[in-house]
Amino acid sequence: MIRTENIHKSFGNLHVLRGIDLEITKGEVVSIVGASGAGKSTLLHILGTLDRADEGKVFFDNTDVNSFSGKKLAAFRNKNIGFVFQFHHLLPEFTALENVCIPAFIGGVSRSVAEKQARDLLSFLNLEDRMEHKPSALSGGEQQRVAVARALINKPAVILADEPSGNLDSKSAVELHRLFFDLRSEFNQTFVIVTHNMQLAAMADRKLTIVDGVITGGKD
Repeated sequence: MIRTENIHKSFGNLHVLRGIDLEITKGEVVSIVGASGAGKSTLLHILGTLDRADEGKVFFDNTDVNSFSGKKLAAFRNKNIGFVFQFHHLLPEFTALENVCIPAFIGGVSRSVAEKQARDLLSFLNLEDRMEHKPSALSGGEQQRVAVARALINKPAVILADEPSGNLDSKSAVELHRLFFDLRSEFNQTFVIVTHNMQLAAMADRKLTIVDGVITGGKD
């Protein structure tokens, strides 16, 4: 599903990733752990095509996404990859329903179809009574579930999550962790999750550990 070959990334004189070789199969839930500054988020951004490696390749279903132009890459990302970040990044002026619809609108989906899909997702995530609320009227856990629905709206094959429960209380964090596995069971999506939460990391099918820019365990 996802394969990387010899990924290197530097920022100035800081060599963050030092040759990452990785394979992730369809339907896997993979966690990535490591100390702050180890390169976890950098790797996730490269997997998500938000950033480019200085050296190496990223393949989705044997397609080298590094070969795509900017416009083609953006369209590929919108269709195939969903993102969940520590900070939900919901637009405050829009309702939960409208926030979820935005990636679908960008992808050219009609309003009626996008809104139906968004309502179905929000209902699945137990937010059917919160659809017309703006983010300021939602709890932290509710805001993050709206962000998950937004990540799912275009039916991406892969969900990339960067510290998704880092801003949540312990009860909301546990609920979000369980949600990822419910979604995998329901939609057979692939999840790659960067986290400092060892409970979540241990729940994954595989736990990858990055130390000094290389994966030291869990590659297979």
